[in-house]
Amino acid sequence: MTTILVIVPDGGMLFEAAGIADILMQANQLLPDDAKKSPYQVTVATTQPHRVVHGVSGLNLLADHRLCDLDPTLPRDTIMVTGKGLTAEEGSIVVSWLQEAAPHARRVVSICGGAMLLAHAGLLNGRHATTHWRLLDTLQANFPQVKVERGPMYVQDGEIWTSGGVSSGFDLTLALVEDDQGFSVARNVAQNLVMFLRRPGGQSQYSRYLLNQASEGPVRELQAWLPQNLNGDLSVEGLAAHVAMSPRNFTRVFTRETGITPAKYVEEVRLNAARQLLEQTTQGVEQIAVITGFGGGLNLRRVFERNLQLTPTEYRQRFCSRMLA
Repeated sequence: MTTILVIVPDGGMLFEAAGIADILMQANQLLPDDAKKSPYQVTVATTQPHRVVHGVSGLNLLADHRLCDLDPTLPRDTIMVTGKGLTAEEGSIVVSWLQEAAPHARRVVSICGGAMLLAHAGLLNGRHATTHWRLLDTLQANFPQVKVERGPMYVQDGEIWTSGGVSSGFDLTLALVEDDQGFSVARNVAQNLVMFLRRPGGQSQYSRYLLNQASEGPVRELQAWLPQNLNGDLSVEGLAAHVAMSPRNFTRVFTRETGITPAKYVEEVRLNAARQLLEQTTQGVEQIAVITGFGGGLNLRRVFERNLQLTPTEYRQRFCSRMLA
């Protein structure tokens, strides 16, 4: 058997663990009769002193084991952590157990904020990794030795796999099935569960990054002014003149206050505005490109494809309001 241990901290979204188990069990059912590879055996462990995992929804999950009862030195194929938990104490329990268990597992996987616990355990040092988009900056700031990836739904670096927010854990699990059992089995699982085997676009297409806000002063005022002036002169020189700074000093101050360059910040603001118009209006792509300062549809398309791996038209088809569909 291919043993999969799923560690479920308290207070999270239980459909993550349930969905992972369902995907793996579906793979077992679809394995060919003459398959030489071992089927999956999934067990769920809780960090609590009892076996009941309380979900954020109010639903509960009865785990197979308490983590404290499991020997971390036993060989396991895969260990999966589905969240970071609600308290530092709960997190430290998982971290301590992982530090002992990781050397005895073929691979270690995190879903969503679980990457924070892998980082605390030292498992992400020098590795590429991702997590929920709201935690990307925190992961990078607290663990500078981690090579944080901001776009992918999931990242593999050797025996360590990490995924973005919530349902991206399903994308990762399908990737594990493909890695273990081959493309055909993973494709059939995806078809049976009506899922993408490889979801088009990156994590960023499903969420808006929180652009860092300066604490106070002219940069903060400029950030409030920008969304209402997207089709104006937003070059570094134009922005610097607006706040009465030299371009060189403005770039230095802005980057220090926000963590990104003025040009990248302007592009993000314009992109977010274009996404909102595509979602909530019937205005044409060319008109939206002018309103948001991209100038024309070709420029808008290039920015969408570079950042979201979708064209503006494809984005509208996926995410427009049901009232407009």
